This record gives sequence, structure tokens and C-alpha cells, in this order.
Amino acid sequence: MLKIGRRSFVQSAMASIAGVSAASLPISAVRAQELPKPELSPEILKRARAAFARHDKRIWQRETMAIADFSAPSRIPRFHMLNMISGETTPLLVAHGKGSDPGHSGWVQHFSNVPGSEATSAGSYIAGESYVGQHGLSRRLIGLDPENDQAENRAIVIHAAWYVDPSLAAERGKIGRSQGCFAFSKDDIGQVLWRLGPGSLLYADKA
Repeated sequence: MLKIGRRSFVQSAMASIAGVSAASLPISAVRAQELPKPELSPEILKRARAAFARHDKRIWQRETMAIADFSAPSRIPRFHMLNMISGETTPLLVAHGKGSDPGHSGWVQHFSNVPGSEATSAGSYIAGESYVGQHGLSRRLIGLDPENDQAENRAIVIHAAWYVDPSLAAERGKIGRSQGCFAFSKDDIGQVLWRLGPGSLLYADKA
């Protein structure tokens, strides 16, 4: 189900958290309801929970776990923020890397951990500190597994991008590609950065 937090992270280094009413939901959250229904793969969910248990000592923010299910095409909200208490998820659009989809089909063809590949890496990540970069307020990621342990060296982060937008998904049947980062719409980046704070787990994979 689609669930929007009652507060949102304002996109600025001097951001403040304020209440959100139904009438002021982000446009992308409203439009997401018009996109194909997002469904988290049971197999990916199982692997994500196993990763949560495996990296238990590294995780100190346990309210939310993020799961990027790259079994789905980019036109579908496939980044699931799972509330570990209620079990409810918030599905959002997320881009994958150019190197994982050279032909820009909208589907992840393969993963890579190689520097310069511009590909998405599978595996478990711990969310790091936020910073302000070329894409505005962003968050660093630390790869915990052999298949993504170059994440910091590759500057794989969470950031906003113009090419992640529900209108693009609807019109073209896909969104744009990143250089391997987890890129979100400008309307959604706030809640991603707020809910997926330092010490949270992000798991990425495909069935």
C-alpha cells in the first residue's frame, strides 16, 4: 500500500520538519497511484530480512528498512521503505545505473561493483551522513557485502534527479538512469532522506 509520512524532510541544509496534510501530498506521491501497482517480490523481501539479521550489529536505526526490488522495471515504484513496526511499505520510483541497462530498456540487466561501470550494485548498504552536493541534499551509502563494497569509492549515494518523475514513467514507460546511484524524484527525496537516516539498512537485489 502507499503510505505517506505525516512529516517531510525539507530539502535544504537548514531544513525543518513540518506536518503534511492530505491536500499537500507531494505531486509524485499522488501520481504514483496512477502508475502500475508496485509489488515487492516475496523472495527479495526474504533476502532483505536475512540481510537485516546478518548485519544486525551495524544497524542502529531500526524503524525503517529500504528495499530496492530491481526485478521490476523503472516505470514502477520499486523502492520500498518498510516500516519494521507496522509492516507497511511506501513504494517510490528509483533509478538504476546506466551500466546496468546499456540499452535503456527500463530494466536492470546486470549488477556491477566495478569502479567506472556506472552500474547499480546489489547487496546491503548502511545509510551514512547527509551532505549537500551537486544534486542538493543527499546521503552517503556504505556497502557491506562483497558485491557492493566499492560503494564509497564509487560515490554511490542517495540523491534527487530531474529524470526520476512519474510523468516520464507514464509517457515513456521508463525513467532516466543514474551513474549507479539511487536517484529519486525531487518530490520524494525529502521523505527518503528523513526516514532512511544514518544507521538504516538499504537492501538492493533482483529475483
